[in-house]
Amino acid sequence: MTRVGLAGYGMAGRQIHAPLLAAAGLEVAAVSTSHPERQAAVQQELPDAAVVSDLDGLLQVDGLELVVLATPSGDHAAHAMAAIEAGIAVVVDKPLAVSADAALEVVDAAEQAGVPLTVFQNRRFDAEHATLAEVLRSDAIGQVYRAELRWERWRPEPKQRWREQADPGEGGGILLDLHSHLVDAAVQLFGEIETVYAEVAARTTNADDDAFLACRHTSGVVSHLGATSVAGAPGPRVRVLGSKGAFLLNQFEAEANIFSDLRDDDGHAGWIYRGEEREPVVRSQASQVDFYRAVRDALRSDSPAANMPVDPRDAVHTLAVIDAARTSAEGRRVVDVITPGERID
Repeated sequence: MTRVGLAGYGMAGRQIHAPLLAAAGLEVAAVSTSHPERQAAVQQELPDAAVVSDLDGLLQVDGLELVVLATPSGDHAAHAMAAIEAGIAVVVDKPLAVSADAALEVVDAAEQAGVPLTVFQNRRFDAEHATLAEVLRSDAIGQVYRAELRWERWRPEPKQRWREQADPGEGGGILLDLHSHLVDAAVQLFGEIETVYAEVAARTTNADDDAFLACRHTSGVVSHLGATSVAGAPGPRVRVLGSKGAFLLNQFEAEANIFSDLRDDDGHAGWIYRGEEREPVVRSQASQVDFYRAVRDALRSDSPAANMPVDPRDAVHTLAVIDAARTSAEGRRVVDVITPGERID
């Protein structure tokens, strides 16, 4: 089995990465956390894993083939650099860094060192995302004009965590958290983003908790990306308008679904509408476990870096969009997206 070192055993490390790694057949051989309660949880839930207090200790554990960084976003770039210097393949939870320039430094360092690097854009592997991608491939709704992707919550009393309270320069805020998923999804579906207009606010938290992006893609598609923690009536998760119809999906994990007629079942995910007519769409069998299966297979291949499931340069572009969104919101204007280090073919 592939031996993995997991850095961080908070919500992401404990509830997301550890179960997915186990389901993909990878062994969590060591975990780093400085919290006594989390150390006790590791010993109970992963009794065969070594427990160390910090990343330096984790990187010294013998026989690790992969390090997974589930640490706070503001630490991602520095922690990734440490893993690269140690020569260990690394998965970095999104975002790769807090800015595109910082992310590019990590990507360049990994390439120069020959260390496999990938970014945990796990939402690419959701059944809902894969279902929509298949709808677009099948031409079921024709030429796409506009896509709306939302991640809306009702949290009038914010959680007291670094995600909500830390400065964006330290990794806090909804732009770096949820928009890292929304931007990545839009780019995967419709191509790179060339311009962005954004509205960003901090309504209940120190960091931004409400952000809307209007993006123009190189394909000509316009995407509207909304993430907020203050939506008492969350809108449809996905609405894509095309020349032959529209795709609409609302049900998503534990988020509120106020549109009872849009509920899905185990066999379908979303609907294709043509005016008053609608038909359910067969749910993809994709799963987030597929991300770690792909990492496992890449590490066993002749070219591990090239075969990783997410190109880290995709994460640089995502952060370039987020950087441009901040500039747009500050100046109340449309901003060109400039991706540092972008290759010109």
